[in-house]
Amino acid sequence: MAALAPATAAAAHTSTGACTPTQPGTGFYAAGRVASAPVAVPKSACTTIAVSHIRDIHHPGDNCQTFLVAYLLPGGGDPTYSEPVQACSTSPSQRTALATNVPDGTVFRVLYQVDYIEPEIQTVRFTVWR
Repeated sequence: MAALAPATAAAAHTSTGACTPTQPGTGFYAAGRVASAPVAVPKSACTTIAVSHIRDIHHPGDNCQTFLVAYLLPGGGDPTYSEPVQACSTSPSQRTALATNVPDGTVFRVLYQVDYIEPEIQTVRFTVWR
């Protein structure tokens, strides 16, 4: 996984369309973070993992969240994590890169930091571009 480079918050951009969107379901909650279901990078010209369309379903005006990527190892074992990135969707077309130089076939989860758990756990909807 040495080829993967975490992105910075300054990496917000509008893509040219080489990346494809997906909306993975929720995988699990642990240690103050919610993880998506596993996502695989398809064979494509896209080498980034980015997020867009961020929205807290309980507070629709909240369109910012802290995300990170968990890279899953083919043989199992502990995943490798990227650095957290603050991402905001001030417009639907705005994407924030979470990782760059991601090889085809990489399997990962996108995690977001939970801001509250009462009266119910925060649920953030977002689109993953890979």
